[in-house]
Amino acid sequence: MTPSLEPDRRWFAAMVEIAAADSRRPLGHALGVAGGDLERLLSRFLPQRPELRARVGECPDPGPEALEEPDLRALLLECRAGRCDEVEGWLAAIIARRSQEANHLWQDLGLASRSELGLMLRHHFPELVRRNHRDMKWKKFFYRQLCQQAEILICKSPSCAVCSDHAQCFEAPEPDAALLAAPPAVASPFDQPPELEPDVRFWVRVYSEVPTTAGLI
Repeated sequence: MTPSLEPDRRWFAAMVEIAAADSRRPLGHALGVAGGDLERLLSRFLPQRPELRARVGECPDPGPEALEEPDLRALLLECRAGRCDEVEGWLAAIIARRSQEANHLWQDLGLASRSELGLMLRHHFPELVRRNHRDMKWKKFFYRQLCQQAEILICKSPSCAVCSDHAQCFEAPEPDAALLAAPPAVASPFDQPPELEPDVRFWVRVYSEVPTTAGLI
């Protein structure tokens, strides 16, 4: 049975669009997927953008951008869900390539939020999410995994909880939209007869507008 294209269509569209906006290099290089793989990816997830398929020939081979990129791609593939080998192969290549960029990973992938990135990783790389049970920032987590595989000690503290760099490795929780909403109006516990309103305005003016060196007529 062919798996549903949703939500993969949304995720791949976002990743391709941000890579296509990169004026420094060809689309395949910015994305980490090129040649026939890129052509099949675009035909499957962005058939409405034929102008992007015209850019496939710009980069026949994206090559690695960093020495650790093949290792990161292998780590992702090791943790894939097995829903579709080709799709998860493309995702692993794109994530490994975009991890070389300077922003948060979800931003470098063009996704709406870190939560959206988490949803995509849980869908296609569930073992990776299980390993990151403390919710470390994804780029930090990737490199921590690679260093542990190579038996390289990179952390200066025995545990994350006591590390002075904790804030650099872990995201602050995203605020709950309900908490950001305006608080409901609270009724005053005191009666406010309308006939007192002129007096109230007068005394508010006395205490808030008139300086102590002036008088009020």
